[in-house]
Amino acid sequence: MTTREFDGIRLERVREFVWELPREGDMRVPARVLASEALLDEIGEDKTLQQLRNATHLPGITGHALCMPDGHQGYGFPVGGVGATDVETGCISPGSVGYDINCGVRMMKTNLTYADVQGHEEELVNALFANVPSGLGGGGVVEGDMDTVEAVLSRGVDWALEEGWAVEDDLTHCEDGGRRPDADPSAVSRKAKDRGKNQLGSLGSGNHFLEVQRVTEVYRDDVADAYGLQPDQVVVLIHCGSRGLGHQTCTDYLRKIEKRHGDLLADLPDKELAAAPAGSELAEQYYGAMCACINFAWVNRQLIMHRVRQVFERVFDRSWESMDMHLLYDVAHNIAKKETHTVEGEERELYVHRKGATRAFPAGHPEVPPAYRDVGQPIIIPGSMGAGSYVLRGGEASMDLTFGSTAHGAGRLMSRTQAKQEFWGETVRDELREQNAVYVKAQSGATVAEEAPGVYKDVDEVVRVSDALGIGDKVARTYPVCNIKG
Repeated sequence: MTTREFDGIRLERVREFVWELPREGDMRVPARVLASEALLDEIGEDKTLQQLRNATHLPGITGHALCMPDGHQGYGFPVGGVGATDVETGCISPGSVGYDINCGVRMMKTNLTYADVQGHEEELVNALFANVPSGLGGGGVVEGDMDTVEAVLSRGVDWALEEGWAVEDDLTHCEDGGRRPDADPSAVSRKAKDRGKNQLGSLGSGNHFLEVQRVTEVYRDDVADAYGLQPDQVVVLIHCGSRGLGHQTCTDYLRKIEKRHGDLLADLPDKELAAAPAGSELAEQYYGAMCACINFAWVNRQLIMHRVRQVFERVFDRSWESMDMHLLYDVAHNIAKKETHTVEGEERELYVHRKGATRAFPAGHPEVPPAYRDVGQPIIIPGSMGAGSYVLRGGEASMDLTFGSTAHGAGRLMSRTQAKQEFWGETVRDELREQNAVYVKAQSGATVAEEAPGVYKDVDEVVRVSDALGIGDKVARTYPVCNIKG
């Protein structure tokens, strides 16, 4: 058996791409890293493994604490982390969901080909940048009041449908139909609502983006056909979350938990893992608040998609319906959900925490939308501006190996501070345009530098591991045409 050691943390190779940190000391369960040797070397460079080991101390955690192939250091819980805790005897951990609740991705299809877009790239990237709000602070597609925010938090994309910002087809192709019924808007603070009311329909900043892409490869013809994907087709990828509202909600509950459940915190190796005991008042309040933030994020991406449809109508002088601009799928990757999983032969209800990890349910699972139930849930894996992205489908092994989860992207190699020291934004932008025919527009050069292709891991390798393990199977690959960022 091969072993690897990083800063005193020893991993044993269970089989190809599966590395285990055996249970020892106060660990409640073992931990596992799903990675190739090359990815494991990168994962071992920061504090990811330490954070993964810390996560095994969460009350009620079951099976294994898991790190996906794109894992890297986060706050408390690693990005790319999955941890399942018992809903009766365990806990729910805001730090294991993250500050950007329901950060996620949606992909919209079109019937346009790359040839249809060529010659329009500059017009398109400028029009998208002018019409889709981005960057720090306020400003959104909808300038909402408190009643609007309350409705969005409660009803999710149902609200968008009622207000004319969505069509029925959008709901049937979104995780959970675009609404978490357990949402409790009253559990979201006034401060959080104030931060969110002027951000409905906005990308925000950081690694969030809107990207027009073209399909370059198809790996599974039958699944791609079910998803409506074919080579040379133009698609649109939207990546953002719950903005300041979600960040404030996470902050609020971390502070509340620190005050009320200090005894539990004292037993955890990192206070950023702050967790509320299952069944406690704070656990119920946080779950309701988190579900409300999930609804907000789905509406946020829906409003951006609506605006994108309008921009395409103006640029290409035809209706969005005639361009067949329909949602392929929307899936969250910062979330904790009550799900039923089989653990050691017993069905148990668990809080499945996915922080920088994507749900990956296989064919036949009842929570996969009917349109995709025969082939498996779509998974969208964004890469970098210079490497492209992937569409996968939920793999047959995901339920046994990862509580129905896989990676969420390429995963960062370097911090934003280091990226700005290594790269010059204008140079990155010019090289992408001249060498890759990718048009990029952002609020600042610093943003482009922070998101330079060299900042990220090899998305091809991340997806290769997912596919080989059978947790997320390759369906199609896409490549950027134009990209806007905050």
